[in-house]
Amino acid sequence: MLTRRTLLAAAALAATGARPVRLLAQTLRKPLRIVVGFPAGGATDVIARLLAERLRGHYAPAAIVENKPGGAARIAVDYIKNAEPDGSEILVTPDFPLTVYPHSFRTLSYDPLRDLTPVAPTSQSALTFVVGPAVPGEVRSLKDFAAWCKANPDKAVFATTSAGSTTHFVGIMLANAAGIGLSPVHYRGGAPALQDLVGGHVPASVNPIGEVMGQAASGKIRILAVATPARSRFLPDVPTMHESGYNVAFESWVGAFGPARMPTEVVAALNAAIGEAVRSPEMTDSLAKMGNDTKFQAPDAFAAQLKADLTRWGPVVKASGFVAEE
Repeated sequence: MLTRRTLLAAAALAATGARPVRLLAQTLRKPLRIVVGFPAGGATDVIARLLAERLRGHYAPAAIVENKPGGAARIAVDYIKNAEPDGSEILVTPDFPLTVYPHSFRTLSYDPLRDLTPVAPTSQSALTFVVGPAVPGEVRSLKDFAAWCKANPDKAVFATTSAGSTTHFVGIMLANAAGIGLSPVHYRGGAPALQDLVGGHVPASVNPIGEVMGQAASGKIRILAVATPARSRFLPDVPTMHESGYNVAFESWVGAFGPARMPTEVVAALNAAIGEAVRSPEMTDSLAKMGNDTKFQAPDAFAAQLKADLTRWGPVVKASGFVAEE
């Protein structure tokens, strides 16, 4: 359980919007379970484990990460939806199971606004548009790629890290903006998509920045643009899609959620603990090595971000005509 003293202190701190300070005592008296809807080893899993290391002994006496893959991450969301709202079980997830799935699945067993409590974001990253050896070397920009697609419509496809993900719909948004017929080829994760890209089996792909920096440095692939409002500090020489002439701008985030009905003081205590963790030099450095920037907000601001992104993706998914397989 949470101590009244630390709960009130954290609630007061959150109300001021001040930078979190180190908590004087752990606030949870039982282990914290961090649930991830993807297999161990993926980017979300790594972020969850970094967070667990820094919450252990501060927010809770122990913090464990439990992977619950399946249902394209929906199983994990359902689990947290039904958890006790005492701050002992949280979900760490990327945005799309909460912002895209409500529009792409005919039926969904959860409502992200009704069934979950936004606690805090942990990080954000850029999505990139990359091409491989199947595309001629003279294609060096999105304009070049669009022209190549129009000249080779039978080859105009791109890989996604999964059907219904933000990588899928950022590619669709780009295709619409460029006026080209660009069809998605869906993979089960970024690794197999990149493998086929490097092997020349698919000409292009949309991937998080951390997945492509190494291959780009080796010259095996070319990053044509990032899908962020401003250039990424990790790829300062790569233009944005907007700079390239296409009005596509989006940043992907990872965040922590609890079940609905979490008391305000519990949310505040957990938000303060996560803020302290993600702003630590160790976690900031670890996130940067993955191509991620630290992202932290108060619970109300994070809830507003979730609602805005959920609203934004609705027309995009509808215009694509995509319906996810159950």
